[in-house]
Amino acid sequence: MGSFGLPFLQAGISLKRQIRSFVAPSASSLTLVTCGLRGGPRKPLWRSRVLSTEAIQAVQSLKLAKSDSKLEYVFHNRLTRLLKSDLLDVLAELQRQNEINLALKVFEYAQKEGWYRPDISLYSDMILMLGKSKMIEGAEKIFTEIKKEGLTDTRAYTEMIGAFLQVGMVDKAMETYGSMKASGCAPDKLTFTILIKNLEKAGEEDLAMTVKQDCAEYIDSPERFLEEIGKKYPKRRSLNLV
Repeated sequence: MGSFGLPFLQAGISLKRQIRSFVAPSASSLTLVTCGLRGGPRKPLWRSRVLSTEAIQAVQSLKLAKSDSKLEYVFHNRLTRLLKSDLLDVLAELQRQNEINLALKVFEYAQKEGWYRPDISLYSDMILMLGKSKMIEGAEKIFTEIKKEGLTDTRAYTEMIGAFLQVGMVDKAMETYGSMKASGCAPDKLTFTILIKNLEKAGEEDLAMTVKQDCAEYIDSPERFLEEIGKKYPKRRSLNLV
């Protein structure tokens, strides 16, 4: 025992020293990957957890696939192995990076999975992505799918209204706003903010006023809300040249 005890004792002391010398990384040294929505504060990339290694590798492989055959290979050899949560994370990351075509392909792939059930939040995320890129036909197609599924809610309508306003389709935006109220989906502060800001920007003062009057029906403390909107998005003053 004496001949073997000393080496083991020395090894144990060495291991303890290594453990004591290890310092956990501080929060300031960790890198947080974030994404931005509507030009506001950037939000975390993940909803509830960090992306898995498999999800990161899948995103990288999809972006590196430059042909249909290579894309098919990635879908068959990487995406088929992903858990549901990882596949949804891949979709969210592609949306964040504005990889529109890849995001659409992954979304269509997810819809064919056995676990898939129509999800209003996924649909709304896709409308937001397409709307920001001014791909209005794609956004309308997805919004039509939502209505067929009977899943329309306030956010879906709001994203579609925003998509129309992105391309200057004021009439379609107001038509969708009217359908929203008629369907029983109550406009919220984001709906009114998007409408008022863009209508005033487009010079549609009468329509903006109509929307402002609706605030009294749907928003608590409408006067304070409209005052905040006015401060955050002040009207541009026209210059009268003599």
